[in-house]
Amino acid sequence: MYACGTRIGETVELPITAVDSKQMLLQVIGKGNRQRALPLTEPVLAMLRSVWTTYRHPHWLFPNHRGSNHVHASTARVAFNRAREASGFDDRFTPHTLRHSFATRLLELGVDIRVVQILLGHSSLRSTEIYTHLTEPLRRDLRQMLGDFFAGLF
Repeated sequence: MYACGTRIGETVELPITAVDSKQMLLQVIGKGNRQRALPLTEPVLAMLRSVWTTYRHPHWLFPNHRGSNHVHASTARVAFNRAREASGFDDRFTPHTLRHSFATRLLELGVDIRVVQILLGHSSLRSTEIYTHLTEPLRRDLRQMLGDFFAGLF
């Protein structure tokens, strides 16, 4: 979810056919049944292959324990919460935090907000703008840029 900015529901419902290793894309069905193609990196592809090798389900990347369907989002949420607690994070750290962190990191790296909008599958830029809060790296870059701009004025 962090590596691609997907929602928990989008993640658990991934069929194995969503992974396109030739074009290095992950095909995701989002809200409103809208499809989007997300770029895959080699490390993420290797992790997804490892997950598939574990279960070897013919259809689902994340099958339920009976193999009859994909794992339910609530089951994935329980697993996430257990891992979170074992790692020492408090309950403010949620699966959606991973999506938020993905978007924030892209913005910190200078990715255009319209590209982030596409990757998150937002139909409105307003939905993406909630991720534009000023993080410390953005503040530092802004300070530097403003300092450079105003250096010769005074």
